[in-house]
Amino acid sequence: MSDAPATLIGVELPDVDVWSPRVTVALGKNPSIFTGPGTNTYLVGTGAERILLDTGQGMPAYLPVLASALERAGCRIQEIVLTHGHLDHIGGARDVIDRYGALRVSKRPHAGFDAPWPVAITPIGDGDVVRTEGATLRALHTPGHAEDHLCFALEEEGSIFSGDNVLGVGTTVIPAEGGDLLGYMRSLERLLAEEPSVIYPAHGPVIRDGRAKLREYIDHRMRREQEILQALHDGLATIPDIVARVYAAYPKALHLPARSSVCSHLLKLEREGRVRRVGAAPLDARWEIA
Repeated sequence: MSDAPATLIGVELPDVDVWSPRVTVALGKNPSIFTGPGTNTYLVGTGAERILLDTGQGMPAYLPVLASALERAGCRIQEIVLTHGHLDHIGGARDVIDRYGALRVSKRPHAGFDAPWPVAITPIGDGDVVRTEGATLRALHTPGHAEDHLCFALEEEGSIFSGDNVLGVGTTVIPAEGGDLLGYMRSLERLLAEEPSVIYPAHGPVIRDGRAKLREYIDHRMRREQEILQALHDGLATIPDIVARVYAAYPKALHLPARSSVCSHLLKLEREGRVRRVGAAPLDARWEIA
């Protein structure tokens, strides 16, 4: 048995699946080392019209998958709701509208993410509710992976759509630019306070014990922080060197994105006065214990 940590690499999911009476999942058909088998998009509700949560990246192969999911669920699209504005979540919105007609697209606004896409955004924010037959989605502003990130509590189930904040396999990258680990940790604690039974992630399989997964995520980040501090104590000073030690058990293909997560940890520790850097650019700086 391998001791290698679990990652999204090699994970396979069906194009269409039903994860609960209210949740049908359609795969975005954009596989990669970052997205695993692709972005999960969801038809939410029980009626003849349902919410489409996220739209994938805009891959041509997605529209036939979405059509199959709509047929399986026996529904039409009421409107589109987005967890955040990263490419693999908002990129398919225009194609869906072109195929199915004018649809409201709701998300927390972010000028940088939203501007490239020819889609009118209806603003929603923390605490706002989107309803359809059989489903009530309550928005939870959960920044960290992205400033505009929203998770959604599915009130009828006590479950949560976690977007990129919690993955079905592996852990979330916190981007060095636009990410915020301190905010992300607060977001995880907020999700844990919701006591979700099930978590529906944007990547990977459904999580049947949401509370356990969130505790695992919080514990993982605390362990990673201690490993980074130990590396600094041992004289490692650059992010590539720290990654090489801390992520030694991970596939080399993940070491480059891991630099962003290590950088985010160091920026958090810097804000807390526990480390300092020599050099202006965080990814290229030398770091040491304060």
